[in-house]
Formats: sequence, structure tokens, C-alpha cells
Amino acid sequence: MTQANERRGLFITVEGGDGAGKTTQIKKIAEYFEGKNIPTLTTREPGGTPEAEKIRDLLVKRDGGNWTPEAETLLFFTARHMHVETVIKPALAKGVTVICDRFTDSTRAYQCYGHGLNREFVEQTNRLAINGFSPHLTLILDLPVELGVKRSMQHNAQTQSTEDRFESLDLSFHEKLRQGFLDIAKKNKDRCYVIDASKDMDSVTSDILDVFDKRLGGVDGRNG
Repeated sequence: MTQANERRGLFITVEGGDGAGKTTQIKKIAEYFEGKNIPTLTTREPGGTPEAEKIRDLLVKRDGGNWTPEAETLLFFTARHMHVETVIKPALAKGVTVICDRFTDSTRAYQCYGHGLNREFVEQTNRLAINGFSPHLTLILDLPVELGVKRSMQHNAQTQSTEDRFESLDLSFHEKLRQGFLDIAKKNKDRCYVIDASKDMDSVTSDILDVFDKRLGGVDGRNG
């Protein structure tokens, strides 16, 4: 059992709609912590373990399958269970700061707000799969839907990515998704910070680092 005086790592998640620039900003965040000589691990969801990466193919690729919202939720949490138990928790226990591209807030936003799935189904699955394990701090990169989808489609075209199953959904879905993230932030003000991702890259990074400078001194680095 972890002793009270042991220093654990911070668990930080980066959320937001498609095209918000999460990948770029996660690299910047990692550089920030590494510059302070804090060991850092970047990871993603769904994914982060060999097993979870296989599930990722089923969920995000255009030919991954036609899953019901309930089935999608169970797949996300199956991958998340492996990720949390074999990667995230062990890293935190060693004092490593973990920065994750998406986590349970994405499941809430996509499945509940986007697809209209009963929220209690997600929360029950959350409790069963990972015992409600949650981040210390969450950054939600927010931008207008049309801009985000345009950026995402351009990126996929440039990289020839087939991970466009969610991007291909109509704009009304993405608007529900955006409002979902904003609602989650409003209900979790002690954890979530909304960042204007429509700004240029350096300005977005600056806003994120402002959050860290204001908040990290008050976060004790322990996850219950």
C-alpha cells in the first residue's frame, strides 16, 4: 500500500473535439515538465498498451465496425482498464507525470452527449472497469466545430490516415460533442480548464502553461 509521504506522479488528460491540436500541445506539455526535470510519459486512448491498440483499430478506423453506443462504451473501458492498470498507475506510483490524449471525459462526451447514451451506463461501467479512477487535471481544447473538422480532415488527407470513423459523422454530432465537453468542464471546475484552441499554436501553449503555473502548486500529486 502506498505510504502517505510517497510522492506520486500527476495524471493530466487533454480532451477536445477533432482537430483541436491535442497531439501538438501534448508534446509541448511534456517539454514543460521535462524542463523541470520531472519524469514524463505521454500516452493515448484508446491505446497505450498492445491490447488496447488492437481495440483502437476497432473503434476509430473507418472499417472498424458498426458498434452500438453500449458496445463502444464497453470496448473503450476494456482498453482503458488495461491502460490504467498496466501503464498509468505503475507510472504514477514511480513519480512519473502521465499526460494522456483523451480519457473517460471523451467517452462521456461521445457516447452520452453525442450518441445520447444513458449517462448512468457510462458511470457504472467506469466504476466497474477502473473504479472511477480520474485525472488530477484536465485540459479541454475548444474550438468551433467547422474549424476543428476542417483541420482534422486536412490532417487525415496529408497523413493518409484511416482513423476517421468519428470525423465522418455529421456536424450536428460534433456540435453535441463540443457542448458536451463544455458541460463536463462546467460541472468539474476543480479539475477541468477550457482552452481556446482556435488561437495560434504558441498562444494555446502559453494559455496551457498559465494554467499549470496557477494550479500545479496546489495539486499534491496523489490520485485516490
